[in-house]
Amino acid sequence: MSSAPVVPDSTAATDADVRPSLTVLSGFWPAATYGVARALLAAGPALLLVRYDLTGTGYVRRVLSTETDRTAEDRGALVRGCLSHALCDEVLPGVARLSRTYPGHDIVLMLPPVVEPETVAAACARCLVDGVALAEVIGVDSYVTVVDAECLLDGLSSDDDLVALGIQAADDDHRSVADVVVRQIEYADTHVLWGSCTDGPLDTAQVCTLLHRLGPWATCVHLDGDRIDATALARHLRDTHRHHPQVPGAAARGIAGYLVGIHDAQPQGDVVSTVYRTRRPFHPQRLHDVLESVNTGVIRSRGHLWLASQPDTVVTWDYAGGGLALEALDRWLAAVPDEGWLDVCAERRVAATFDWDPYYGDRHQHLVFIGIDLDAGAVHRALSRCLLTDAELADGEAVWRTYPDPFADRLPLPDAGTDVPVARSA
Repeated sequence: MSSAPVVPDSTAATDADVRPSLTVLSGFWPAATYGVARALLAAGPALLLVRYDLTGTGYVRRVLSTETDRTAEDRGALVRGCLSHALCDEVLPGVARLSRTYPGHDIVLMLPPVVEPETVAAACARCLVDGVALAEVIGVDSYVTVVDAECLLDGLSSDDDLVALGIQAADDDHRSVADVVVRQIEYADTHVLWGSCTDGPLDTAQVCTLLHRLGPWATCVHLDGDRIDATALARHLRDTHRHHPQVPGAAARGIAGYLVGIHDAQPQGDVVSTVYRTRRPFHPQRLHDVLESVNTGVIRSRGHLWLASQPDTVVTWDYAGGGLALEALDRWLAAVPDEGWLDVCAERRVAATFDWDPYYGDRHQHLVFIGIDLDAGAVHRALSRCLLTDAELADGEAVWRTYPDPFADRLPLPDAGTDVPVARSA
């Protein structure tokens, strides 16, 4: 393709939303999360607070609170032994039915500490309540993540396994603490920074900067845990309509709009965020050889890339807590027939159209690296040495596909005529 096809898009007018609203509240540090929940409850007489957690005996426990009342009940054994499945099969239908039992009440759903909000969003998209789609019963207003300022840096750096800590959401849940914390932050449309830093390498202003670098798309509210204006907090967190179901999750967010982070020409304090972006493909072996060293001193890195040996495939890059994951996400639009663009979300179509290159199409490298006192220049130099040289580039795609590829088993190219799913709007 030498030019990007133009695909019309249409939007339909919607009536005023009269559904009860749902605010989803997540956070790895339960004391801070519950503090925000209690403040919202104090400011909202017509508000229900619903908490689900493990009882420690294999049961899901629900606690329902209003401004003046509190009830608790055991809801039964974990569905298929997994808290995430319980969210789909029990929690969300239960929340929707509560909206009918308490007409005129909005709901705050406080998640267990190890549940990622994207799991809830995925469940919301497919949940049926008495045969009716959840979206017709209740509207998700916002996904709010609460972060304890004192604990954030330790959480982002922790490679502790949830199973080893005894707080896993399922028997085979081997996520690290950092995996959970970064995904809670990155999926949220609103961050609440709880408290201040009294000790450690970062002060409160630098923690605010770090939080913004991790989730630049979110609104941030800073609370002093000792002095909370509940009414003001409610104005910041409720009825904001910040959640948009068509916005992809953290992994797809970058490819849809290409925004995966912020480049700081001048780092703020010790917090460094740098974006590496270029058109040329990576040589698979040279990239493989630097994977460990390039993330030295990095708190978080993420984004998407392309390999010369697999020129049709968008590869996602996801690093947190000392572990790097590379996965095939979908096809570059340069490898998709024109008619296939109709199935792609509008945000990605627009980004590809404005960023189209006659030779590379929409293919590019786009990676963000975030750290404390990170040497951004060293990161860029290491990655640039992995790109194809002029001579290799001149050999063309047919030769690139023959390169020895240490990623081939993990990122297999589809057979001819086989589709790799293209990211679509939710």
